[in-house]
Amino acid sequence: MKAVRRTAGDKPDLELYDESTPSPGDHDVLVRVHAASLNFRDQVILDGQYGGPTQENGIPLSDGAGEVVAVGKRVTRTQVGDRVSASCNPFWIGGPMLAEYHLNSFGISADGWLGESILVHENAIVHLPDYLSYIEAASLPCAAVTAWTGLNLSSPLQPGQTVLVQGTGGVALFSLQVARMFGARVLAITSTDEKAETLKALGAESVVNYRTFPDWEREILELTNGKGVDKVIDIAGEKTIVKSAASCRIGGEIAQVGFTSGVGGGLPPIDILARSLRVAGTAIGPRTNFEALLAAMAQHEMKPVIDRVYPFAEYRDAYQRLASGNHVGKVVIDVAH
Repeated sequence: MKAVRRTAGDKPDLELYDESTPSPGDHDVLVRVHAASLNFRDQVILDGQYGGPTQENGIPLSDGAGEVVAVGKRVTRTQVGDRVSASCNPFWIGGPMLAEYHLNSFGISADGWLGESILVHENAIVHLPDYLSYIEAASLPCAAVTAWTGLNLSSPLQPGQTVLVQGTGGVALFSLQVARMFGARVLAITSTDEKAETLKALGAESVVNYRTFPDWEREILELTNGKGVDKVIDIAGEKTIVKSAASCRIGGEIAQVGFTSGVGGGLPPIDILARSLRVAGTAIGPRTNFEALLAAMAQHEMKPVIDRVYPFAEYRDAYQRLASGNHVGKVVIDVAH
């Protein structure tokens, strides 16, 4: 099979290799990869700036979808011919994140989806609804599940609640779409009027351009009659966390899901105490969250927002598109073409 691997050295890079297709063990599933998608952390890993343990010379990308072509003799959760994806942390089936789940994470500490085949433990397998293409399904495992988890992290999302999302990346758009499925009101911030129109088309009630209104938290408070939002999905981190806190209602919740603007931020404890906020970091989420997400999506036939699709041979261009920050939605690689 062909597979892309990270190279070692002072300047890590990506290189395409020809290598043997792996054989499944007793509980393994061999998936022919049809598509894989990129997340912000994939570039961070390639740049050598990811905080956790990373497999040397590993195959990147935690997100993908494909067809089962072989199974181990003890596999019971899937069969040859099934259309599947997989949970990013294959042994995190349900419950809270535990340290040992980090030891096996696709595209980080274990080989990921940027190859023609991937070996997956059956615990990780999720089955795809018929209405989703492989391209669409490949966009889900990290960003969409993170959105689902973040919206339900401290308490379940309720119809009629107000959610604030940030930007037009994968997690932001999935958070918007999932919140609308729940019957929640969605407010958003973004950097351009053009992106604002995209957010409104997906169901955002109001969008604040943070370049036009640097004190965007005041605009959010005005849109909520001074009360503040129930939940914030904070993606940028350093440049948004203080304003996210100021945008919350008393007793509101912030799910910290990213750090696209940096890892600082300095949220004062008094800001948390004065508003009785719940601030929690979220990992992606267990397989049960992925399955719940897929069930809800199938009920509504929700379609992911795909920015661009690149053929396998143009994987470098896909990374460059992600690094540009100009994407709206998910960047996907069509591995089968």
